[in-house]
Amino acid sequence: MTPESHSLTGTDDPSAGPPPGCPAHGLGLGPGGLRRLYGPEAEDLGTLYEKLRAEHGPVAPALLQQDVPVWVVLGHGENMHMVSAPSQYSRDPRLWTAVQDGTIKPDHPLMPMIAWQPICSHTEGDEHLRLRGAVTGAMSTIDYRAIRRYINRAAQHLVNKFSEEGRADLVSQFCEHLPMAVMCEILGMPEEYNDRIVHAARDMLKGTETAIASNAYIMDVLMRLTVRRRAEPQEDFTSQLINHPARLNDEEVGQHLRLVLIVAYESTANLLANVLRVVLTDPGFRAQLNGGQMTVPQAVEQSLWDEPPFSTVLGYFAKQETELGGQRIRKGDGLILGIEPGNVDPRVRPDLRANMQGNRSHLAFGGGPHQCPGQDIGRAIADVSVEALLARLPDIQLDCDEDELSWRASISNRHLVELPVRFTPKAQEEVMTGPAHPVPSQRRGNMQAGRPQPRTATPEPAAPATAPTPEPAPRPGLFRRLQRWWRGD
Repeated sequence: MTPESHSLTGTDDPSAGPPPGCPAHGLGLGPGGLRRLYGPEAEDLGTLYEKLRAEHGPVAPALLQQDVPVWVVLGHGENMHMVSAPSQYSRDPRLWTAVQDGTIKPDHPLMPMIAWQPICSHTEGDEHLRLRGAVTGAMSTIDYRAIRRYINRAAQHLVNKFSEEGRADLVSQFCEHLPMAVMCEILGMPEEYNDRIVHAARDMLKGTETAIASNAYIMDVLMRLTVRRRAEPQEDFTSQLINHPARLNDEEVGQHLRLVLIVAYESTANLLANVLRVVLTDPGFRAQLNGGQMTVPQAVEQSLWDEPPFSTVLGYFAKQETELGGQRIRKGDGLILGIEPGNVDPRVRPDLRANMQGNRSHLAFGGGPHQCPGQDIGRAIADVSVEALLARLPDIQLDCDEDELSWRASISNRHLVELPVRFTPKAQEEVMTGPAHPVPSQRRGNMQAGRPQPRTATPEPAAPATAPTPEPAPRPGLFRRLQRWWRGD
């Protein structure tokens, strides 16, 4: 049971800090002697989570910005129980005591993640089924064969921008841009893809002073898109969402577009950087790829275990008094889904060096009724673009010492700041272009929530007027996988 000094909604004075002379002063602990998930000690959240695990077990009390109390769920089993028990835990932030009593202020830097919105992630019961059904119904119309071809073209265009230089930063020139280009195309707003929307998407999840303004910019873009597609439907995800029998209003459409865009973008940008970093720094890992002992999709799954794109998800909220991981959880308490610490729970991964190929029980996409519905989009972007980059630049190498790499961390994720590389300069290659709308095939007629329809074949991209530059010979072990990719397998 939770010691009373750790009660998150009890009668203890939350402003009472450690007494004078207490060692906690030197540790920079917050009120009640609780560790902060922000500030100097939180620069390495992975280490902080292990301290919390050692001190409190699989569920630990901690503090968010402005010293808002919260539980961090660290255990793999405890996380799975929480996300799979909707009778005990909800994702509706209006249930959070800190919201009800005003502890969370309107200008709180995490407000873009905390504020209630009319989205499936924040609802339950019939309303959750209605909204979630609209999202999954629209996603079931996506033609992944067409998307994979578009991803390859987008990746080739990005590589063309730096291939002649012999050097590049894969984070800013590849990983941060490719997912946004693809998502803007899927949503039906390719004209909105630019540096500003990339920056805003990354900024709004960091809990910075500008996070609220970045969120406002994203919402303005998406609401304008909603109005356009309401008046003139096209064959894109947004139109399918609007036309679904669930009859979402404009605010619901805009908020769900935001959910899909930001989660898919941020998770895939991080996933790309993480996979490429391991390929560039782990000779054994790269040898397995080159030799065919590991496919890129298998490498992606390993990364989802070791470096999940989202470290945590805020949050879940207790609907009743209960117990989790030996801790007393009171009604209205807030809890954080601990993806990163749950993935390294020593009870399920006693040896972190063990290969996790074929095991998809990681927490990277959550679980239960709120499991990420767009995970296939992220996997497709990562699989195709990593394959395309390595085939195009087979001798690519890290252009710095591994210990010179740096990360930027927030409560929600940890991502590489830069990934400098060098390679033999390559001439630009002409990229095969498709029809006017490269991802045309949002399949019509699928208006039943979550019920996939038979997938129709999509024409191959039209051949360019001039023959493209021949592609470099594939690396050993890749030829068969490249054949399978081109066939759409």
